[in-house]
Amino acid sequence: MLRMAVLLTRLMLQTTKIDNNFIGRCFQRHTVKPDPAQLSLTAPTPKLLYLISAKDFSTAGNLQGEKKQKRRDAFSNMGRKISERIIRVLDEKGMDLGMMHRADVIRLMDKQNLRLVQRNTSSEPPEYQLMTGVQIHQERLKLREQEKAEPQTGPTVTKELNFSSNIGQHDLDTKSKQIQQWIEKKYHVKVTIKRRKDAEEPEHEMEKIFNQILQSMPGIATFSSRPKAVRGGTASMCVFRHLSKKEEKAYKESQESQRRDTLSKDDRNSNESDVLCQ
Repeated sequence: MLRMAVLLTRLMLQTTKIDNNFIGRCFQRHTVKPDPAQLSLTAPTPKLLYLISAKDFSTAGNLQGEKKQKRRDAFSNMGRKISERIIRVLDEKGMDLGMMHRADVIRLMDKQNLRLVQRNTSSEPPEYQLMTGVQIHQERLKLREQEKAEPQTGPTVTKELNFSSNIGQHDLDTKSKQIQQWIEKKYHVKVTIKRRKDAEEPEHEMEKIFNQILQSMPGIATFSSRPKAVRGGTASMCVFRHLSKKEEKAYKESQESQRRDTLSKDDRNSNESDVLCQ
């Protein structure tokens, strides 16, 4: 009887073990495993989009700065670091020396105590020029002057100033200085002078004030819009602007002409005085 109980117990344990193994194999067979290729493709996608976006923003923001930097580097001293094996070389006078090996160029630089600058790297072969240190400095100064002379691409800024015709001389001088500061920044300045309410004031008196302001800025400003009545005749308005390059040149020439005429007149008066004394 005892033996029968032991055999039944062993049989039950074996049956339970077989059932557990069968269930485990079935569960493993029907479980869906994720594709490793899909996991590796989905993770880097946001990072890639972020990098592309950052690059586009950076390029758009620095386009103008890179253009200016490229111009400034046009006459930078290359030293002995010549990346190309064969280059076209110009001497310090601009004469074409033809194509040369970089080793020969370096020897020529050392022999004549010259520097090498880029002239046209887009050509084939690239074009360089031998220059003195003084020449490089002068060319850089020319580039700076060209950058200053370039017209501003943005819209013209207009400043406005309003005051009464009974303004005192001290206050008028202060206003004139403020206008000149704006004009020197290439702003347009719109000035409106209100007529006094307690008196009949002729219009030419208002024009006198405008001319006085203009005369305080010789060789700097002129009228962009001449004085005219506004607000139903209760005020006068004009617009000042900076002189153009052509107007500045004409003003300097007229001043030089006046100076020569004055010197010539003084010389004639001096000669006449000497004759009378004799």
